[in-house]
Amino acid sequence: MALSNVSDFLTTIGQGVKPNMFMVGVNFPDAIKSGKDLTLTNILCKSAALPGSNLGVIEVPFRGRTVKIAGDRTFDTWTATFFNDKDFKLRSYFEDWANQINTHADNTSPLFTPNSGSGYMADLTVDQLEKDDSAEGAILRRYTLRHCFPTNVSPIDLAYDSNDQIEEFTVEWQYSYFTALAPSNSRGDVSQLNVE
Repeated sequence: MALSNVSDFLTTIGQGVKPNMFMVGVNFPDAIKSGKDLTLTNILCKSAALPGSNLGVIEVPFRGRTVKIAGDRTFDTWTATFFNDKDFKLRSYFEDWANQINTHADNTSPLFTPNSGSGYMADLTVDQLEKDDSAEGAILRRYTLRHCFPTNVSPIDLAYDSNDQIEEFTVEWQYSYFTALAPSNSRGDVSQLNVE
C-alpha cells in the first residue's frame, strides 16, 4: 500500500537525518601522528561528504543495438574543509603528510611504501550522527575510506577586505575503496558497528 498522508510520512522518516550531524576522523600515518592532537580533525572539520562510488558501463554493439554490461567500480576524490586554528596545527599536519609522500625541496619520498601504518596511506572515517541526548550523538552509519592519502592541500586566500571570517582550507584525498557499517544496537555505539 502506498503512503498517502502526513502521518504515514512522519512515521517513515522519523526525525530524518541531518547533514550537520557528522564527525570526521583522520588516522594519520604512524610517522606523522606521533605527539599530535588528532582530535583537531574532528573539531575543526567544517564540511565533508559521505563517499560515493561509480560503476562503469561497457557498451557492446550488437545487431544495431548497444548492450550495456557492468564495468569496473571507481571512487571519486574525497574532500573535506577545515577551519584554520590559530597555531596552524591541523594545516601543518596535512602539509607534513603530503611532504612525506614527496618532499618539496629534495623530490624524495620519506614514506615511500604505500601500505597503511608505516607507509603513507591511512584510513579515514566519516560518521553520520543522530541528534539525540548522547554526548556526541549516536552513530547511524560509519563510512571508512581505506588506503587514503592527501593529493591536495588548498591555498588560503588572504585579503584586506576579508572581515568577520575565519580562514578555511580544503584537503583532497584519494582512496582505494570504502566500507559502510551500521550500529548493531539501538544506541549506535561505535563499539557495536557491524557490516550490513
